[in-house]
Amino acid sequence: MKRQKPLKAFAEGRGYSRADWDDVDDNPEATEEELKEFRPFRNVYPDIAAAIDRKLAGRPKSDAPKQAISIRLDAEVIARFRATGDGWQSRINEALRKAVGL
Repeated sequence: MKRQKPLKAFAEGRGYSRADWDDVDDNPEATEEELKEFRPFRNVYPDIAAAIDRKLAGRPKSDAPKQAISIRLDAEVIARFRATGDGWQSRINEALRKAVGL
């Protein structure tokens, strides 16, 4: 692992030592009384929390999920389907369903 260079503020001649920075306490620990006053993010910003939940939920789940496989097809077949734009893999799936009578 490559060793990082120290921050310029810690270098000699800059006026501050590591001890100086360690002594600065811009963010003191919350007291028990302060912690009791905190409200959950979800209660304070329900709309944002719901949007985050939707984003993290991922793709919708199907009752019959598709399976990922590896298959070799002619380059011309792949090129023809890709030329039709996004969704080309789904169109291959539909063509195969029709070919087998589904």
